[in-house]
Amino acid sequence: MPNSLLVIHVAVHVKPEFVDAFLQATLANARESVKEPGIARFDVVQDTEDPTRFVLAEAYRSAQAPAAHKETPHYLTWRDTVAPMMAEPRTSRRFVNRFPDDAGW
Repeated sequence: MPNSLLVIHVAVHVKPEFVDAFLQATLANARESVKEPGIARFDVVQDTEDPTRFVLAEAYRSAQAPAAHKETPHYLTWRDTVAPMMAEPRTSRRFVNRFPDDAGW
């Protein structure tokens, strides 16, 4: 994967009563995550038809960066804070970007 980003989409289904708290905790995590050298982009998106569903779109500069991210204090805080807010376990899928092909974001 030379000159490419590892993109991970994390799908989260939140219990309705926790949508606002989940969003606050997730935005705090995202604001710190984008400061990590291994993260090129960290988007938080919310479904327009079902506001209890979110996707975290995380773009990493290397295959090692996701593991480093999961060791940060802000990730660990987020993980522990939002776990009881989820309606079901979160899922993730890994992708490689194909455009732009130089990953020059």
